[in-house]
Amino acid sequence: MGDLTKTSVHIDKLSLSYDQTTVIDALSLPIEEGKITVLAGPNGCGKSTLLRAIRRLHRPQAGRLLIDDIDIARIGHKALARQIGLLAQSPSAPEDMTVEDLVRLGRYPHQSMLQPWNALDGEAIARAMDGTGVSHLRHRRIGSLSGGQLQRVWIAMVLAQETGIVCLDEPVNHLDMAHQIECLKLVAHLNALYGRTIILVLHDLNLAARHADTLVFMKEGRMVARGAPGVLMNEETIADVFGISARVITDPVHQRPLCIPVY
Repeated sequence: MGDLTKTSVHIDKLSLSYDQTTVIDALSLPIEEGKITVLAGPNGCGKSTLLRAIRRLHRPQAGRLLIDDIDIARIGHKALARQIGLLAQSPSAPEDMTVEDLVRLGRYPHQSMLQPWNALDGEAIARAMDGTGVSHLRHRRIGSLSGGQLQRVWIAMVLAQETGIVCLDEPVNHLDMAHQIECLKLVAHLNALYGRTIILVLHDLNLAARHADTLVFMKEGRMVARGAPGVLMNEETIADVFGISARVITDPVHQRPLCIPVY
């Protein structure tokens, strides 16, 4: 694994919109370096748009995004790609591309005329495929994979990028329970062992509570609450953010909050 320094993100009075519709409204949010931050909230509250803006794929209407106190607008394209990796929802690639070729794309930010492909790139790809359990699929065409297999390959591509900041938008959405667990264990491993700053969007509140160092509840483009899951996961806040009645108990295995909807 390449040497990765802990990297902080600060969102400063950020506003984002589509056409004339405001999606994020003057949001200020520090993302702690070397921690796992999970964004949660109802559909349409701006979580995915915020991740795209962090990777500079959505232009702000106002405000700034800072990486280690540097405005991302001042960072070159490849330099930014060496610092931030993003797995968006529903990515696409040619179906006749092999698994290994797709994962290799994660090394693009590290290539240049003066620094072509080398052994470190191959090692990064091997680690990413081994870590996501897709090494045995390396010669398969991605069009022949199941949804769960393909999702793990996309995650491997982002991991091969070896960035200090990793943004994952619903990475377990197409995975069965076993692979959801393995995927989030891998994310936790990257965070604990290499100090990567992880920003996750998760719809499953119990997965969010299990894996987050910091949980951020969003609603209608605003941050409603931010803090440790044990503080934020309470019945009143869940009712306010999601509009549902729920009971919150303590998970007897992990000692984290467990949300049980009442209907």
